Amino acid sequence: MSLDEMGLAATQLVGADTPGCGPLRGARQASSASLRQRIYEQVRSAGRISRAALAKELEVSPGSVTPLVSDLIATHLLRELEDETQHTGRGRPPVTLGVNPDRGLVAGLKVSDHEFSALLVDLAGHPVAQATLLRAAESRSVADLLRDVAMLYDRLMTAAGPGAPPVLGVGLGMPGMIDHASGRMRWSPIVAERDVDLQGLVSAQLGLPVSVDNDANLLTMAELWFGKGRSLSDFAVVTIEYGVGLGLVVDHAPYRGAHGLGMELGHTKVQLDGALCRCGQRGCLEAYVADFALVREAPIALDGALPPRGEVLATLYAQAKDGNEAARAIFDRAGRYLTLGIANVANLFDPRRIILSGSRMRYDFLYARELLEEVAGLTLNTPPPIEVNAWDDFVWARGAAALALSDLTPRLMA
Repeated sequence: MSLDEMGLAATQLVGADTPGCGPLRGARQASSASLRQRIYEQVRSAGRISRAALAKELEVSPGSVTPLVSDLIATHLLRELEDETQHTGRGRPPVTLGVNPDRGLVAGLKVSDHEFSALLVDLAGHPVAQATLLRAAESRSVADLLRDVAMLYDRLMTAAGPGAPPVLGVGLGMPGMIDHASGRMRWSPIVAERDVDLQGLVSAQLGLPVSVDNDANLLTMAELWFGKGRSLSDFAVVTIEYGVGLGLVVDHAPYRGAHGLGMELGHTKVQLDGALCRCGQRGCLEAYVADFALVREAPIALDGALPPRGEVLATLYAQAKDGNEAARAIFDRAGRYLTLGIANVANLFDPRRIILSGSRMRYDFLYARELLEEVAGLTLNTPPPIEVNAWDDFVWARGAAALALSDLTPRLMA
């Protein structure tokens, strides 16, 4: 099977032209939320919509929509917009509904090994400001993490300016085992402590409601709220960065497992007694595919002449492109293990689509045509379409903002 038949495509998430944000669910796929919340979510996902179309989409009577819309307008959650695109005659243009972006903002923060990123969006999902912060190499404690998160947030608010609407919530993601429901960080490769009340500590630091999650779930939320997954009932996101992550959407909602710690694709075993992983165990998938695994092999290809820490992968990739066979072999081996991981995802979950996501997708040796064509031979049935999204680091922060919007919505309806 060719990659064209598998549906491989390169896409860009940030700056997508699709109006609105949030999952695109039909009336029969709607959540169990109140009609008031469903109206708000439908308007947000549509971008702008008339009252009549809103009632039709939700399969309810116009009479049940009208008072709830009036209430949402009175509480400044929705606003009326004149629709010039539908205006063909004289008089006032037709009126549509949209989310009121001035009601408030949410902040999305992404914490990683080397750089933190942040994005501020309004309640309609539009970006307002962004900021980054380099992480000190020696920062390994939770206290250091809280200090840096506060510094990043301050930079973000400075970028937003003094006239910005109030921030109503914060989403934060980081690598490791993060329990979204309880807010606890069970383990992360970037801090020394374990089993920490991450949500409570960051909330106290910033003085705001905070939602936390695994960084792979951030990409999944970004895809679900802003990207190619908006209209899909189920799909999987595989991401490669400092680790290997998996995000899974089932029935238009992220699936995290019974204890919020599932989808750890990077720590599935692909080799008994194999290479040492950062988690302390051996033979994990990410011990062969992730950044640290490639960097660990780099001295072989670079004859021991390593550049600064942040430039090792780029140098290794450039050498592979220039014909360094040892460098190419490192990427080829990692790509074969990635192919195995993708096939396992297809066999386990049978998703409608698998999206390879993250900034490391620029290293195209990892998903070379001949490697991904092997997925079909490793699956029992025809594999799902595979798409590749190669973005800068702000897509993670945008996913964190989507997490904040998702958790904020029920509180706005209270």
